[in-house]
Parts: sequence; C-alpha cells; structure tokens
Amino acid sequence: MRYFAFLVSFLALLISQTLPAATLRMAFDSEPISLDPQEQLSESTLQFSHMVFDPLVRWTQDGKIEPRLATSWKQISPSTTRIYLRKNVHFHNGNLFSAKDVVYTIDRLKRSPDFRALFTSINSVTKVNEYTVDIHCNHPTPLLLNILTYVFPMDKKFYEGRDQIVKFGRTFASQHTSGTGPFIIKERDPGVRMVLVRNKDYWDTKSKGNVDKLILTPIRNDSTRLAALLSGDVDFIFPVSPVDIARAKEADNIQVITLPTSRLLLLQLNQKRRKEFRDIRVREAINLAINQPLIVKKILRGYARPAGQLSARSLLGYVDTIKPEYNLKKALQLMKEAGYPHGFRVSMMAPNNRYMDDEKVAQAVAAMLGRLHITVDLKTLPKAQYFQQYDARAADIMMLGWQSDTMDSDNLFEFLTACPDAKSGLGAYNASEYCVPGINSEITQANREMNLKKRTKILQNIETKVADSAAVVPLYWQDLTWAAKDNVGIKSIVNEQNYPHLGDLVITPLKSN
Repeated sequence: MRYFAFLVSFLALLISQTLPAATLRMAFDSEPISLDPQEQLSESTLQFSHMVFDPLVRWTQDGKIEPRLATSWKQISPSTTRIYLRKNVHFHNGNLFSAKDVVYTIDRLKRSPDFRALFTSINSVTKVNEYTVDIHCNHPTPLLLNILTYVFPMDKKFYEGRDQIVKFGRTFASQHTSGTGPFIIKERDPGVRMVLVRNKDYWDTKSKGNVDKLILTPIRNDSTRLAALLSGDVDFIFPVSPVDIARAKEADNIQVITLPTSRLLLLQLNQKRRKEFRDIRVREAINLAINQPLIVKKILRGYARPAGQLSARSLLGYVDTIKPEYNLKKALQLMKEAGYPHGFRVSMMAPNNRYMDDEKVAQAVAAMLGRLHITVDLKTLPKAQYFQQYDARAADIMMLGWQSDTMDSDNLFEFLTACPDAKSGLGAYNASEYCVPGINSEITQANREMNLKKRTKILQNIETKVADSAAVVPLYWQDLTWAAKDNVGIKSIVNEQNYPHLGDLVITPLKSN
C-alpha cells in the first residue's frame, strides 16, 4: 500500500510538472485601491495579498487553518503562543524572510486604522531567534490562529522608514511591494489592468499551480464581464450576477461554481446625523418595511438567504428565534407613534460594483422606504469612491457588506456594532454611530472566553441586544458565484472567504477538436 501511495503521489507530481506554463486572464468587478496590504480591510485587498504576499496561516476550503509562512505553533503559557517560521523564503527583492519581518508586520497592523481592532488581543510580539517568534496576548485568546490569517509579513528592510498608512493616499507602501507570494507585479494601470508574473523563486515547490502570468482586468458591468468570458477574451470571472447565472450554465465549455457564505449585506442608519434614527420606533419601522425575502427572490434569484440578524447560522452568535419580519401596516403605525406619519427625507449611499447587484438592491430598498413616506435621495458610486464617502459617513443611510474576518460572530460585533473607539479600532465600520452601554465589554469578554458554551451564550446575548434595538437593517447572507472555462481548475481554489488561491491554480491545455 505504501508503494502504491508513493507511486500515485509521484505520478501526480510528474503530471503537474509536465503541464505547460499558462496565462490566466481574469475579469473582476473592482480592484484593490492600494498595494498596501494593511491600508484597507477589504475583500479586494485580501485577494491581492494572497497573490503578492503570503499569510502566516490560511483557511482551507473545508474551514480548517493550514500553515504557510508559519510552519507550526504551540502554546507555551495561557496567553503566549510560539510560532515557528518557514526558512529559506525570500521576498521578491531578494531579502531573506525572518522573525524580524513578522514582528514588524504585526506592530504595523496594530497601528492600522482598519486592522487594529483585529489585533487588540495581541500585546506584543518578540523575536526568539531568526525563525521563531512569541506572540504575547493580553489574555487567553480563543481566535488567535484566525487572527493570524491576516498577517501577511512585509519586508521590514524594504518598507521601514517609509511605511506610513494613509487611507486613499499616495504613500510608498500604496505604490510599491516586496512580498513573498506566488506572483510579482509587472505592470499596473489603475482602472485598466494589472499584470503579474510568477515568482520563479517561490518557496512552495509542492504547489501544482502552473499560472506564470496573471492579467487582471476590472469590468464593472455584470453582463459585459460575462460576455468577455463567453467570447473567450477572459478565462475566469467574478462575480456572476444572479440574472446571468442560467446563461452562464447553458454555455458550452463554461463551469459555474456557487458557494453559500456568511457574508452579510446590511444597511446602517446614522443616529448621529439624524435624530429620527435615535427613536427605536423609527428604526423598527424601517426594519419592518424592508422585505428581505422579496429582495432575495426577485433581485438575487435565490442566490442568498434573507437575514434578520448579523450572525449566519454557521456562526456561534446565531439565534434561531430571530427572523426577518416584513409588516408594513405595523411599520406605518410605529412611524405615526414616533411623530412621523408623513415621513421625512434622507440621503442614502451604496456602491454599484462592490456587492452582488448592489445598485439594484439599493434601488429596491429606496422604493420600500417610500411606502413609509420616507423619501430617499439615493446615490450610488464605484467602490473606490464609495468607501471614501463611507469613511466620511457622508449619508444618512449607508450600505455595507461584511464577511467575518475570523469566521466568528464577535468580529461582526466589534467592527459593526461596538461603540466607535479610534484608539482601539472598535466600531471602525459602525456607520450607524450606534452605541449600547456595556456592549463593548461583552465583546471584549467574548474575545477572551475559552469555554465554548459560555462564549456562545455571550455572543448570542450580544446578537439579541442588537436585534432588540433595531440598530441596523440586516438584508441577506450572499452566495458567491464564479465562472470559468472548463480547463481552468477553479473548483479547488475558490472558498467562502473569496480569496482564491491563484498560486495553486492549474490550467490544463484545451482539447483540440
């Protein structure tokens, strides 16, 4: 049996080595706003980071964590974890990766406006030797490995001294890279295309990936993006709009893959900007006036699940009794009781190329609020412009999508519902300016509770508080859908986090007719 297993493994390796190098032409809806992996906590930034950098550890398709630049780890005290690092890894400029780069990177993450809330549990990182670091937490931390999936070591020698983090700014780090990842940037024309080539000295020699050139093209329009795939202009696209999925499935030599996720789309009602939103009756009325199942059925064609809370069923904070409720009659009565029988006028902003059919969903929401006599001045923007407006809290109602960074409910709470605190980073994406006394302490408590049963109870208690206060308007948990030519092996490299491991992608030669 051992000989047979060895033979199978050897033949698989031989086949992968004989596959010719391939070019992947990929079209996507938007692009990273910056080359700095720590400037913005966004999906496109993290997708880019997995191409050009490498994480200490990463998620597998089946929800496990696997070693990358960290080879192993062990607990040496209740609050200290020792991380052993991979040797003989070089950054793209030739500098040798070592412990100093991990210490530097985590220290920088702790001062990033977007990332610092993820790293509040980490007190410090110390170098033990050239390939070992100790991570000292402020307390026992149940999600430390989950957090370390966001550590993409940066080249200290390359960046230090010119590593300022300025969101939407032109810094050295936003325009230059030195990572350890499978691809190196060769060409970048923002808004037009990015060309990456294979890192010939990539440390992961076990990877079967044979893509040696990667051409990334942003195509905002869903139908145009699919047309590019069907015509053969590109090989791989994301996302596929629900209205286009049937067409893509019917096409010859095209594969379509859909995964359900815990990615939440929600509306945030800014209580600081609008006194009306400080009245719980108004917030409840808005929640009751929005018909989530109808949005999922008519706009998303069933490729999502209606949400009445932040936590998806797969997360610990999910409360089975909290469901989306549509009741226009009750909503109108609440508006009357609150003193707004004739409604009022609000501004609303949403992206038009960030989430699946986001503009259409925003338009549907505006129409539904109109039935409450709330007049919505809706403005939609491309992702790059939208998030600048989002950070400025430039509208009364903002649309946001959130995939839990740690695949845990507490990440949703600490970013979306915690009382905003610039020092800790908590509430960094709380555009509701919502604050319930005591909720921050419960979030902190959940981040240090090692007992699973107790931790689940804390998270469900927070979820119930958020729902009872109608703080936000959950819309749905979105599915992810990709499409590619049949010879592009995307099935093994896509995942719920939507960070396709393109370095492992195998493209087989097209069969001749």
